[in-house]
Amino acid sequence: MPPIPSPGPASHPRPRAGLSLVEVLVAMGIVGTLAGLLLPAASAAREAARRAQCLSHQRQIGLGVLGFEAAQRVFPASGWTRPGPGNPDGRAIGWRTLILPHLEQADVRMLYDVRRHWWEGTNLAVASIPIPIFVCPSTPALEPVTAAVAKPPRPALALARPLARADHEAIQGVQSAAVDRDRYGTGNRHAVMHRDSATRHAWITDGTSRTAMVVEAAGRPAVFRQGRPRTDLVNDQGIGWIDAEGAFSLDGATPDGAREGCGRAQGCTAAVNARNDNEPSSFHLGGIHALFADGHVAFVEASIALEVMAALCTRAAGDGPDSWPAD
Repeated sequence: MPPIPSPGPASHPRPRAGLSLVEVLVAMGIVGTLAGLLLPAASAAREAARRAQCLSHQRQIGLGVLGFEAAQRVFPASGWTRPGPGNPDGRAIGWRTLILPHLEQADVRMLYDVRRHWWEGTNLAVASIPIPIFVCPSTPALEPVTAAVAKPPRPALALARPLARADHEAIQGVQSAAVDRDRYGTGNRHAVMHRDSATRHAWITDGTSRTAMVVEAAGRPAVFRQGRPRTDLVNDQGIGWIDAEGAFSLDGATPDGAREGCGRAQGCTAAVNARNDNEPSSFHLGGIHALFADGHVAFVEASIALEVMAALCTRAAGDGPDSWPAD
């Protein structure tokens, strides 16, 4: 019988080499660098999507305004304090309420009682209904509006339910003394939608494509300066989409937003994004969206000259592009 071969030496698998501390640190550094590169890009992409949605909302608002004009033969007033189109009883009512039926919000409009001011009776319950089209998604989260100081004829309010917000507001025109007293007076300083107005299409002699109706005034009634919150300041306008006193005229401000309406000689040259309390402002980088009387929406750069913005905010001042200052 042949001898049985003796077993050879036991074979053991070679231990797998692990990562050294240096290699782990290098890998972590690479991952951190990639994350640092990708996160701003992702953030920019999200803001681009929010800005596109905001633009879409303003276009829909434009359809609502033009729908009202087609039905009434006049553009809605920014706010009524006397009888007029859409306001037979002469109550305090705002332009956003008037265009609700043209925004597929007829059910909300039916709940609104035109026999009362917007702050009376069941209208405050209507005021708490969010209307997404009136809000820009780029605006940060804000404290709910559960109270408001008196702004005659509106009394002080203590609200059981917060008012639903709005980031888009009618521009009434320009403040003559603040912008250009010689060019603008009581007869030509207005835009399309101002208080107690009933503007007809033919009255927009500066051109519907060059006359702004609605601009962003985001974040109100909270106060911001250059996009930074100022909790030490208060604002009594733009407290909700139902507010009939939220519209404003262009004043111009210092670039830091500390002062407004002081005139070019005193440094009030900024037209956009310096301050949000009753001046054109948004949380987009570099400008705002503006809705024009022909229904198109354009992005207005924050660097726009105050005189050019004033020309866009008036409908019959004869201040077309030929009169705009050179860059």
